[in-house]
Amino acid sequence: MISSVQLLPLFFLLLSTPAWALDLAELVRSVETQYSGESSYSRVRMEIRTEHWQRSLEMEGWSLGRDYFLTRILAPDKDRGVSTLKAQQDVWNYLPKVDRVMKIPASMMGGSWMGSHITNDDLVKGSRVDLDYELRLLEESKKHYLIECLPRPEAVVVWGKVLYRIKKPDLLPESISYFDEEMTEVRRILFDDVQPVGARMIPMRLTVLPLEKPQEQTIMRYEKIDYGAELTRDFFSLRTLQKRP
Repeated sequence: MISSVQLLPLFFLLLSTPAWALDLAELVRSVETQYSGESSYSRVRMEIRTEHWQRSLEMEGWSLGRDYFLTRILAPDKDRGVSTLKAQQDVWNYLPKVDRVMKIPASMMGGSWMGSHITNDDLVKGSRVDLDYELRLLEESKKHYLIECLPRPEAVVVWGKVLYRIKKPDLLPESISYFDEEMTEVRRILFDDVQPVGARMIPMRLTVLPLEKPQEQTIMRYEKIDYGAELTRDFFSLRTLQKRP
């Protein structure tokens, strides 16, 4: 886990390191954990557009390390209180209208979350690309690193390949491309609206593009991120999952 204090040394290290000596796992890990840090609280607005409908969600989320995560929908009213919890390897959804907790099996981690183009796996960072994939520096230019990620044989993951395009010199993601098992690119996430958050620079907007449906997209806008939230593992419980906002 990279803390905000560690990001600056990583920045200067990568500027002065030849391509063959790059720590690709550390670089990918910094991208994967950029919104969570060691612990965090966030407010997010999600805008979903499909071929037949549009909707917006407002939600709040908490994280502790890479194993604990909770998000809760605040609006609209009809979805208020719908929540998702990750505690170590287990993931649950809570539906307040029927007062039901449902455990999400591994086979459903690649499924859509709340009708968006975000998967359950995306939401809770179920896959750890820096650990579950073999990484290779595919390309380096004056402006970018392009990192190819192929799943390890023993890894249970959603994607057949992932490509990270990371900008120089700030080491922030520009895009992530996701490929199916036939190595066809099926989804792309674009990052922009970079703003200072504490000691970090963070892309506050993510645009998720399902490439097979070019008229559709999901946009996530981070309205607030507080790093260093005082949280314990006990907070990430089924009891907290079922609390009403």
